[in-house]
Amino acid sequence: MTFAHHNSNEWDYLKQQLPQWLEQSREQCGSGKVASYIPELSKAPLEALGIHVIDSKGNLFTAGNSELAFTMQSISKVFTLLLALMDNGKDVVFDKVGMEPTGDSFNSMLKLELVQPGIPFNPLINAGAIAISSLIAGGSPAEKSERVLQFFRKLSFNDTLTYDQSVYRSEADSADLNRSMAYFLKDNGVLKGNVEEVLDVYFHHCSIQVTCADLGRMALVLAFDGTDPITGIHLIPRQYVQIAKTFMVTCGMYNASGEFAIEVGLPAKSGVAGGILTMVPGKYGIGIIGPALNPKGNSIAGVHLLETMSREMDWSLF
Repeated sequence: MTFAHHNSNEWDYLKQQLPQWLEQSREQCGSGKVASYIPELSKAPLEALGIHVIDSKGNLFTAGNSELAFTMQSISKVFTLLLALMDNGKDVVFDKVGMEPTGDSFNSMLKLELVQPGIPFNPLINAGAIAISSLIAGGSPAEKSERVLQFFRKLSFNDTLTYDQSVYRSEADSADLNRSMAYFLKDNGVLKGNVEEVLDVYFHHCSIQVTCADLGRMALVLAFDGTDPITGIHLIPRQYVQIAKTFMVTCGMYNASGEFAIEVGLPAKSGVAGGILTMVPGKYGIGIIGPALNPKGNSIAGVHLLETMSREMDWSLF
């Protein structure tokens, strides 16, 4: 039965059903695996699942392990893209990265060599996000990383956001594939400047630590086209938010983005720490954590929960 058949208030119905839906989805955790290619991420609890939902008036509702702290990983790529667009404009950014989904895994180099002009297919795969990191304005890696952090703090309305240093170190120490991609991009003329300095900015933004509440608040700004509906503060130009949300639909869930668009039908971005940032445009910001991943690198229980919510609440945009 979809929400359309309920007479009760949507928010009340959501609050009433969400804890039950979450516990049903938690059963999926056992068939997932915690990310281990960044060793520090393998310490996350397999059975954890949490969600935070916030609406335009600041009403919020949480269920499950929503207090669990985790690193943004690839979710950060949406916001570094927005910052790069604000720093450089659309033409400069899309001279360095494409606008198309790849169909390959997020850390694949395959198409860089095979498909001309040799730029990353989109800004949400690793190669694309590394190219984007090189476009953040600042005189040094530290200054660039500080600008990214301050931007994320502003969007999450949380001045305490910071890096998980152990994940940052683990990421930098296990980044052979990312390094090889970055050097390939440098050789192709896509990446300007010192490769290790660009990578340092990239590793830092991936290791920013958040909770579901931070993701939900950031998602709410995107849900309202760059203006925070609670404070009325305009934070990001609307045209750039539209670009970011389109990438979230086409590429945000790695190479399961098409399936997610069909089953859930909302803009979303996942990260290998198990986070998912998603939104119901014009209504809600949503943050989810579920460290157990499916083979595509998305939270297995988190995706299941969103499928249930979208079906029951009739949320799909398509």
